[in-house]
Amino acid sequence: MIILIAGSSHTGKTVLAQKLLNKYGFTYLSQDHLKMGLIRSGFSTITPEDDIEDIMKAVWPITREIVKTCIENHQNLTIEGCYIPFDYYNDFSDEYLKHIKYTCLIFSEKYIYEHYEDILSHACDIESRDIDDAKYCTREMLLSENKYNLEKCKEAMCDYILIEDKYEVDITL
Repeated sequence: MIILIAGSSHTGKTVLAQKLLNKYGFTYLSQDHLKMGLIRSGFSTITPEDDIEDIMKAVWPITREIVKTCIENHQNLTIEGCYIPFDYYNDFSDEYLKHIKYTCLIFSEKYIYEHYEDILSHACDIESRDIDDAKYCTREMLLSENKYNLEKCKEAMCDYILIEDKYEVDITL
């Protein structure tokens, strides 16, 4: 089984991947680690500041082929990141798709307004961040990205978890 966890920054993708590791024993791959590997190795000209679409063009093809390889080898893996396209299913045959579970984590507008400080306080629960989150992760950025992701999930008919009141996120197989 391959679990794809998408969503904008700070929605808890890595926290959920860690939870699934503990629950099911599925290792996970962070697309941010893949991105930084490409950047630091010199295999790509992308930078961390590039547009999400440009980073997706570099990271998704590799991610897609990792998914196929894991399925072909009957291996379980969770992949989490911002660089999974909403129409990911167009890159896989039905034979592959029956082994893939996709979920996008989305904060509701209400949740962002009521829990903005909580969102920032959990930014380093799994990974250290060297940036000033209050500057980078503004309420306006969260509102815009999560609204966009909700619209795109509905348009692409993707599964999503809308976080509205409490942050209780899980995936069951």
